[in-house]
Amino acid sequence: MNKPPENIEAINQAAFEHCIFPLAEMDAVRRDGPHIWVGGQGVELTDNNGRTFLDMMSSHTRANSLGYGNEEIPRAIYDQLVKLHYVGTVDNFVEPAVALAETIAGLAPGRLSNLMFVSGGSEAVETALKLAKQYQIDKGGKPRAYKVISRWNAYHGSTMGALSVTDWLGTRHVSEPGVPGTSLIPGPTRYRNPFGMEDEPYADFCAAYLEQQIIHEGPENVAAFIAEPIMQAHGVQIPPPNYFPKIREICDRHGVLLIIDEVITGFGRTGAWFASEHFGVEGDIMTMAKAMTAGYFPMGAAITRKEIIETIPMFRHVHTFSGHGGGVAAATTNIAICQRDGVIANARDNGRYFLDALQSALAGSPIVGDVRGLGMWLAIEFTADKATRQHFADDTVKAVVQRMKDMGVLSSAIGNAMEMAPPLITTRDQLDRAAEVTAEAVRDIARARGFT
Repeated sequence: MNKPPENIEAINQAAFEHCIFPLAEMDAVRRDGPHIWVGGQGVELTDNNGRTFLDMMSSHTRANSLGYGNEEIPRAIYDQLVKLHYVGTVDNFVEPAVALAETIAGLAPGRLSNLMFVSGGSEAVETALKLAKQYQIDKGGKPRAYKVISRWNAYHGSTMGALSVTDWLGTRHVSEPGVPGTSLIPGPTRYRNPFGMEDEPYADFCAAYLEQQIIHEGPENVAAFIAEPIMQAHGVQIPPPNYFPKIREICDRHGVLLIIDEVITGFGRTGAWFASEHFGVEGDIMTMAKAMTAGYFPMGAAITRKEIIETIPMFRHVHTFSGHGGGVAAATTNIAICQRDGVIANARDNGRYFLDALQSALAGSPIVGDVRGLGMWLAIEFTADKATRQHFADDTVKAVVQRMKDMGVLSSAIGNAMEMAPPLITTRDQLDRAAEVTAEAVRDIARARGFT
C-alpha cells in the first residue's frame, strides 16, 4: 500500500492556493478538502490519507481502461520518447503514427479510414466539426453549410466549437455567445423523458424531430448532426435499436454528415471497440480519445471516410501536438494489450455479469427506478416516486455516492443517476464487491430518508 505523505496539510493548502478545480462545487471542496491521490495498482487507488478505494470510475473520466500500474505502456512511451518524441505537425509524422492510423482504421466501423490525431476529446470534436464544414464547402452545392445540429443534454467538450454543441454540465451558457449556427433537439433517453413517452416511440419522435429541424434550418445550411452513440447525461442513455438507422437515413436524405462522438465509448468501454457497432451505424466522421491510450497519455483523433478527406484540397486546421510520439506509443500498446488479452470480450461479458448483479441486488429498492448498462458502463437511475418516476430534487444521489466512498468504492453522481465505469480489467470478485457496496449504500440512504 502507498504510504500517505507526511505533509498532507501543506499539500492541501498548496492545492487551494495554486490549483483551479473545474466543475467542482467550491463550498464542498473547502468543506471536504481536495481529492489528492498518491498511488494506484490494478483497480485500486490510494489517497493522501492512506485510504485505498476500489475505483469503479476508471479515474472519474472513464479513461483509465487498463487500471493503474501497467508497466508495458509507460515502457513503450519511454522507448519512443528516447528514439523520437516529436517532429511537428502538418505533413510531419513519427513513423509509428502511420502504423497506428492503419491499425485504428482496421478497427473502426465501415469505411472510416483516415485519421487526424489530436491531444484529447474536445480537440477531436473541434476537428470533426471543421472537417464537416470544410467538406460541405469544397464539395459544392452547400457553400453556406455552417450549421450543426446537436441534442439536449449532449456533452461534446469544453473548447468553443465543442462547447457550442454541448448542453450538459452547465458549461455552455456561461461562455455564450458561442459559435453561431448550432441548434439543439431532443435525444432518446431511458426511463424518463420530457414528454412522458415510452422509450421506442420517443426515439422515433427524436429522429423525426431531427428531420424537421434540418428542414427548418434549411438543408443547404446544415453541415452535420453530432451525436454520442450512448449519451452520458443522467447516466448511460442507451438508444433503442430503431433510433440510429433512422438518423442515418435522414442525414443521407438531406446531405448532412453524421458525426459519431465516441470519446467516452471508444476502445472497449461498451464491450466493443466502438459503441456504434452495437447499433449498426457508420458515421461519416467519428471522434475518439480517453481510453485510446488507457489514460496513460493525452491523445485523441477524428476519423473519416476517404472520399470526404479527398474532397478537401487543404484541411485548414492544425494542433501542435497532433500525433505526438508518446501518445502514439501509448495507443499502439494499449490496442495490442486489448487484442492479446481479450480485454474487449471480457469487458462485454463482465459488463453483463455486473449488470445482472446490480439489477438483482437493487431489485425492489424503493428509490431505484432503473438499472442499465452496456459493457463496462452502467448507471442506476433514482426516483422519489416509482409511480410517477419523479426525480430527486435534493442530494439523495450524491448521498449514495458518498456512502459508497465511505465504504471504499468510488462511483459518480450524474444528474438523476449514479454511474459506474470500471476499468476493463476489473475482476468478477471486484465487481461483486462493488455490487454489494452499492446495494448497502442505497439501503442506508433510503432508510435514512424515510423510504421502506
